[in-house]
Amino acid sequence: MPFETSTSVQRSYSLAYLTAHACTPPQALRLAADLGYAAVGLRLQPNAPGAPQQHLIGLPEVLRETQAVQRDTGVGVFDLEIIRIGEQFDLEFYRPLFEAGAALNARAMLVAGDDTHGPRLAENYARLCEALAPYGITADLEFMPWTAVPDAKAALQVVEAAGMPTNAGILVDALHFGRSNSTLEDIRSIPRQLLHYAQICDAIAGTHFSTEAMIHTARCERLLPGEGSIDLQGLFSALPADIPLSVEVVNFERSAALGTSGWAAQCLLASRNMLADCSEAKPNAPF
Repeated sequence: MPFETSTSVQRSYSLAYLTAHACTPPQALRLAADLGYAAVGLRLQPNAPGAPQQHLIGLPEVLRETQAVQRDTGVGVFDLEIIRIGEQFDLEFYRPLFEAGAALNARAMLVAGDDTHGPRLAENYARLCEALAPYGITADLEFMPWTAVPDAKAALQVVEAAGMPTNAGILVDALHFGRSNSTLEDIRSIPRQLLHYAQICDAIAGTHFSTEAMIHTARCERLLPGEGSIDLQGLFSALPADIPLSVEVVNFERSAALGTSGWAAQCLLASRNMLADCSEAKPNAPF
């Protein structure tokens, strides 16, 4: 399927967990509805033991409230975080996350690849795709320069080695594109069926940063689209024109100064302005 370039294509925007990390799941949905986001991303499993997350799994009252806000606002849950495939990957550990995704009608699961043994990583990724398939959820492998899947080429190699499962996906985060060895041609080479959504933000581009600096930027200090030097116009021209965008612009200092609502509103406005030459979605356009 060729990429759509017509300006009639609408874009939809999702409020990523990191952008509104202080919100509970129901609060994130209400905020998204107020600001004009179509969906939210939720982190229901931490990215490391003891790290921050949103608590919903095992809390039926929170699940019911979240579902009620979904019904009331029409805002969806697009993606859930996070599954890490390491050397000792335990698929069943994540079963409650799968079930929460099904209950929330989530469409995608964010996946990180940490296992440096390539064949085992691909095998476990294939197992994950198979386990998620009955829930109607895609497994979107995000390349990150400090992981075992450092760039777009590596992500595609894992998916291909896994046999190209029907619900496989590759997640392109603008930050990791700008700080990895990924090229625009690498992005164009990703098959369309693997691209379910992408993440937008900005930062100073380059491959000279230490692992510690890259992780700090990713988790604490991203810039608004247009403030850094990542080739966002080139990147989002290389991606499908109708791809849903997750607005992931965490910046602890600036969000504390503006408040969560003010910061999330600024992030959405900056994302839309950056992509003003592309088709714009109406507020709450469905995914």
